[in-house]
This record gives sequence, structure tokens and C-alpha cells, in this order.
Amino acid sequence: MNQEQIDRINALYRKSKAEGLTEEEKKEQALLRKQYVADLFLRKNVQGKPKPTNEKQKRREEKKEKKNGKKTGLS
Repeated sequence: MNQEQIDRINALYRKSKAEGLTEEEKKEQALLRKQYVADLFLRKNVQGKPKPTNEKQKRREEKKEKKNGKKTGLS
């Protein structure tokens, strides 16, 4: 999703609050929102599992991975 599409989502939102949308604009808004959510979901899955942010979380994650027989890749 590019910035132009995000700007269009925002413009449609503002218009919906100010004066309402036509049926065609409502469909466009729904489609753009669906694409936006799908893009976020895809980006999250591509990035993979987040790294622990503190030592306690790191130890817990290492213990869990060790128990499951997997290597964490953390140093």
C-alpha cells in the first residue's frame, strides 16, 4: 500500500464524517481498508517473531525454545 492510497483512506474518512459518502465511495473505502489490513498482516508475518526486549523475556524465550528443541538465534 502506498502513501497515495493511505491519503485516500483518510480523505474518505474525513468526508464520511463531514457530509457522508456515496455508495461508490463506501465501496472504495471498504476495499482500501481491506487492502490496508491485508498489507499490515503480510508485513507482520514477513518480519517474523519479535525479539524479546529485556533479559527476563530473553531467558524465558530461550528456555521455551530449548524445551521445544529449537534454537532461538539470540546471543
